[in-house]
Amino acid sequence: LGFSLAVTLDALFKGQTTMWAGVPNGVAVVLFFLLMSVVGLLEGMQIAFFAVSKLQKKERGEHPMAMRTCELLFRGEGRNLPGFMVGRQMCVTLCFFVIARVTTLNVEIGVDENIFGVSDSIQKFFNMGFLGAIITTIL
Repeated sequence: LGFSLAVTLDALFKGQTTMWAGVPNGVAVVLFFLLMSVVGLLEGMQIAFFAVSKLQKKERGEHPMAMRTCELLFRGEGRNLPGFMVGRQMCVTLCFFVIARVTTLNVEIGVDENIFGVSDSIQKFFNMGFLGAIITTIL
């Protein structure tokens, strides 16, 4: 994971990813961390909402924000929770498409300098996108 992050961040700072051409390198790095955070929050919300849905109303806590969230989720015969889950999944999918664009390396073999000076065959492997897949799966 650490190596995958190091290689990807090095490529991001050098502009050697498949990120759209008009996006500055620094913005791409910030976008990567921002979208990964959003995905993490959405995944955590899914787990929490399913856990809360199994609790009785009196067991859901007393904090005002928690109570308002539960009221909103379970209003209308419980139809808001499935609607939220569908919207959450679409948002996660969109985030992952953009994250894939940000994390996939695009180093031209023989033209650009390879990341960390690795051989051309290893750079070809890096360019396949597996490092981004490792990052998004573990983080």
